[in-house]
Amino acid sequence: MANQVKGNCRNAGHWRRVFALTTLVLVLSMRVYSEQKNSTHTAASVQTFLGRWDLTLKTPLRDYPSWLEITQEEGQVRARMVSRWGHARPLPKIELSNGRIKFVSPKEEEDRKTDMVFEGKLSRKTLTGTTTGPDGTPWQWTGVRAPSLKRTSIPQWGQSTPLFNGKDLRGWKMSDPNATPKWKIENGTLVSPGHGAELISEAKFGDFKLHVEFNCAPGSNSGVYLRGRYELQIEDDPEPEGPTMRTGGVYGFLAPAPEQPRRPGEWQTYDIMLVGRVVTVVQNGHTIIDNQEIPGITGGALDSDEALPGAIYLQGTEAGHVAFRNITITPGR
Repeated sequence: MANQVKGNCRNAGHWRRVFALTTLVLVLSMRVYSEQKNSTHTAASVQTFLGRWDLTLKTPLRDYPSWLEITQEEGQVRARMVSRWGHARPLPKIELSNGRIKFVSPKEEEDRKTDMVFEGKLSRKTLTGTTTGPDGTPWQWTGVRAPSLKRTSIPQWGQSTPLFNGKDLRGWKMSDPNATPKWKIENGTLVSPGHGAELISEAKFGDFKLHVEFNCAPGSNSGVYLRGRYELQIEDDPEPEGPTMRTGGVYGFLAPAPEQPRRPGEWQTYDIMLVGRVVTVVQNGHTIIDNQEIPGITGGALDSDEALPGAIYLQGTEAGHVAFRNITITPGR
């Protein structure tokens, strides 16, 4: 009887061990499955955010255009941003999870005491979220996917038309009519005011060729905005910034190559062709940007509606004086 009891105990212990081992295998299998499922969900969530986004930041004063690009390299998610001003720059932090997004624009770039934290979610094809102003006031922001703007054929070029008649501001408007100082017309040229308003064409354009002659006074800064969204830089800054921020560069994105010698106080020419988001720039007869893609809007853009035609605008808010003449546009169709 005792031997039978001992045998039964041994059998019971054996089955307990089998049961425990089976349970452990099941638990580990479920955990691995759960981790794989979560990993799949996370990867899928990240994929839905990747790409370029045209943002609009809604503040109590006005709507500000902005731009965001999200990429993934070797499993690492990265982002760069064009904020309300300045150039495209990498962000120190971005988080994507379960259809939600969080990214941080450093306080040094935003000219404020605290970092600017953006939080939002992706609903169908639109990003919506919140951030705060310098005083803590809630601001809303939205984002839509930036259009590719790829063209399937070469434009048929129309008739060339002067945008400036050399006499008055007919066909142009200032971003702030009450701003002082104002744009001047001197000897048949347009002269930027220096820390004044922007000068914006009333007509809007899609694809075009643009000829502009400019004379940048020593220490001055301006720019030609294509469709009101992409700045082609003009400057003679005492302390030049990086290559993409110098004369001939598409601000923050494309550097002129070769960069042309500085010629303050002399007349120079730009011949620009913009088709979709592909640009060619010829400065003083030298091709400095050849058929390159502009990734997104630059700081100071009028809006972020990249799919729409836009104005030509001459920058007047920067320092010094830049004169313009013989501004001629040839629209594509």
